[in-house]
Amino acid sequence: MNGKIVSCGIVLLDPDGRVLLAHATGTGHWDIPKGQGEPGETEAQSALREMVEETGIAIDASRLVDLGRFAYRRDKDLHLFAARAQAAELDLSQCRCVSLFPRRHDGVMIPEMDAWLWVAPADVDQYASRSLARLFGTTLSLAGLHERL
Repeated sequence: MNGKIVSCGIVLLDPDGRVLLAHATGTGHWDIPKGQGEPGETEAQSALREMVEETGIAIDASRLVDLGRFAYRRDKDLHLFAARAQAAELDLSQCRCVSLFPRRHDGVMIPEMDAWLWVAPADVDQYASRSLARLFGTTLSLAGLHERL
């Protein structure tokens, strides 16, 4: 192992090729649903669990396309999977985040994610962190992924 944290996530695309991004509560960042695995989980199991925790969307493992591991930041790699959203998953008003963390200033437990958007590949830079925007801009083309799925 190289000592890096590995965060597992799903790049969920809608029928028009837009990517699902979730807003990290209390920040300016939007991100794909992702997170670290728990002991005994495979990368796919971690990604599927994070998707449910951060969006409420439950995807069957058979729908996942394994994209592999990507360099993300100095301290973190991403193991990503892709899937095409089905009709019942397109209404983001149904999304709910059950993953909670303590708010910095008062310790109150708040949802990790508090809003969700379908974002066109050309607009990802306006929302995503620099690291995620760079990944989609260089290594992992959303337009190419849209054609593959």
